[in-house]
Amino acid sequence: MLDTHNLQLDQNGRLRHFLTIEGLNKALLTEILDTADSFAAVAERKVKKVPLCHGKIVVNLFFETSTRTRTTFELAAKRLSADVLNFNASTSATAKGETLLDTLRNLEAMHCDMFIVRHKDSGAAHFFARHAAPNVSILNAGDGRHAHPTQAMLDMLTIRRHKQDFSKLCVAIIGDLLHSRVARSQILALNTLGVEEIRTIAPRTLLPTQIESLGVKVYYNLQQGIKDVDVIIVLRLQKERMAYGLLPSEHEYFRLFGLTEDRLSQAKPDAIIMHPGPLNRGVELSSQVADSNRSVILQQVSNGIAVRMAIIAMALGNTKATS
Repeated sequence: MLDTHNLQLDQNGRLRHFLTIEGLNKALLTEILDTADSFAAVAERKVKKVPLCHGKIVVNLFFETSTRTRTTFELAAKRLSADVLNFNASTSATAKGETLLDTLRNLEAMHCDMFIVRHKDSGAAHFFARHAAPNVSILNAGDGRHAHPTQAMLDMLTIRRHKQDFSKLCVAIIGDLLHSRVARSQILALNTLGVEEIRTIAPRTLLPTQIESLGVKVYYNLQQGIKDVDVIIVLRLQKERMAYGLLPSEHEYFRLFGLTEDRLSQAKPDAIIMHPGPLNRGVELSSQVADSNRSVILQQVSNGIAVRMAIIAMALGNTKATS
């Protein structure tokens, strides 16, 4: 197991890197959420900027395509008044054979302060963090099937804004947990924040082995799994990572596990619907559910900017983190 706790915090207990939820405690996660709440109002200002990270250089180092994550990180850094460099791996020297370590060293030579790393290989962000210069911070924007910690934290902020007390909640996560880095980070965050019960709902072919060890209850029937839940998180089918034959068809998946208005009646009347995006209408959930007043999917996107502002600011030394 990676020693992520010591790697992520400096000797004074400040957040230096943000690579995974694993090893971080409730106090730190709560501080991230509180800090994000304090930044949320920036979006309502005429001038949507604060000077906390003025003069800092933040690099979006994306080796894997993304629109929502990269854009919200860029907006978050710019709202903190940082300068942002977007690194396109498809046109970079890595496409010509340059190693990840050489890429890191060359960008460090440009006196950059933070790298936000997205990579198809699990552990890539940890690799950068272990080799980064002492004055450089690394944030994980998604690595393989391993982790997507900022997505998990924006989901936690969205849940807290609607439900306040985590300790009384029952949360259901539906879909492709086998290939989802988001789900693992969500489960770790929910458990750390003290959620009463976490359920996973999926066909057997889309569940990791021994997922119960993460502290969840497993269901193979959607109606049973969402009965009386407070929060429903629907996951995207990760078709680009799937081996052939895990599902008969998308139509069959929707028939058994797609979230519809009729099936949603099993949940509590005030249950909220979440999705990390991009969503596939008519596959993971119906358009009626996605566009209903119980859906908070677009709020997740907005909350992502505030959460990423908080994490960038904390990692660059502008907020004290509790170890």
